[in-house]
Amino acid sequence: MNANQPQKVMNGATKAKRISSIDMMRGAVMLIMLLDHVRERFYLHMQVSDPMELSTTSWELFISRFAAHFCAPVFVFLTGVSAWLYANRNPLKPRSAREFLIKRGLFLIGLEILVINVSWMGNYHTLWLQVIWVIGLSMLTLAALIHLPRPIMALIGFTIVFGHNLLTPIQFMPHEWGYSLWTILHDRGYLIADGIVKIKISYPALSWMGVILLGYAAGPIFAKSSIASKRQRQLLQLGIGCLVLFIILRGGNIYGETLPWQIGSNMGETLMSVFNLTKYPPSLSFLLITLGVMFIALVGFERLNNQFGQVLMTFGSVPMFFYILHLYVLLLLYGISTYIIGANHGELLGVDNMAWVWLIALTLMVLLYYPVKRFSAYKQASQQAWIKYL
Repeated sequence: MNANQPQKVMNGATKAKRISSIDMMRGAVMLIMLLDHVRERFYLHMQVSDPMELSTTSWELFISRFAAHFCAPVFVFLTGVSAWLYANRNPLKPRSAREFLIKRGLFLIGLEILVINVSWMGNYHTLWLQVIWVIGLSMLTLAALIHLPRPIMALIGFTIVFGHNLLTPIQFMPHEWGYSLWTILHDRGYLIADGIVKIKISYPALSWMGVILLGYAAGPIFAKSSIASKRQRQLLQLGIGCLVLFIILRGGNIYGETLPWQIGSNMGETLMSVFNLTKYPPSLSFLLITLGVMFIALVGFERLNNQFGQVLMTFGSVPMFFYILHLYVLLLLYGISTYIIGANHGELLGVDNMAWVWLIALTLMVLLYYPVKRFSAYKQASQQAWIKYL
């Protein structure tokens, strides 16, 4: 083996060994996300609010929607982890992590505007800036701060995530000078409410910027040199710590959520009230429960070594490809179904209960596995630079 061969290998098909537990985690939330998007497409006549209106929400709809809460926190946090791994994985040829984050962030924002937005409604009367936009914006924020010492980055992340709920009383009216910036950072709303194309901020960015910074600060936990038993212990400690803090803060209605929970007529209603958390923007309680479960699940996925784990890894290895693919498949399926059946819930076509949503989602998981597997293999073998963005 000559001196240039290690570098050649790093730039080729095996240029970076993927971490199976991270891919499994991504794959799991991608499948949960598919379920939620099937709900958005075929159960929109039973749309949910944020937080949910429990008096009109069935338990099966609540559980399905609550499960979807894990998707964005997992992806944003693991994006930060992946950025640290990217910046530290090749000592033979240092790479510009900042340059990669800027290019990837701008690429994601461009995808949201030009490709993903159309996939939701099949038209372009409103530009919805959603999760892909906020991941891209968070990556640009991380790029701006990437040369800060990791403890400082962690401190900024903790300050944002834990202090974010203190900002709730701050509001701006559309005619006030701070409205546009505050809408992007904190308050969900329209940047442009009139005109040919309206612009709606669905995912305010500030909290997610804190999450990606914490993910980057946690990157060394997944370093190649880390010992598996130590990593798993650290992840368990983080997970249990988050859940204990959630129980204390949420259980006592102390801090971290804008909507206090209340005792219902039965245990089920009470639990639904406890876990009825704000996502837009994500409250501290929302992030504690979702990230806490994620840390513990990562330990479980690291120990998972069977066919189910391989399936999750496949979906998680090409998350952007799957994201775009499933949205357009749902758009096509909805269009065909509407043409054949017609609208049956006002102007919308929809199924009558959540069991149909689950069945459609399960069927699509099976049908989409093959193209996802093929593209994953293609991505691993490809040496084209652009392919890494998918």
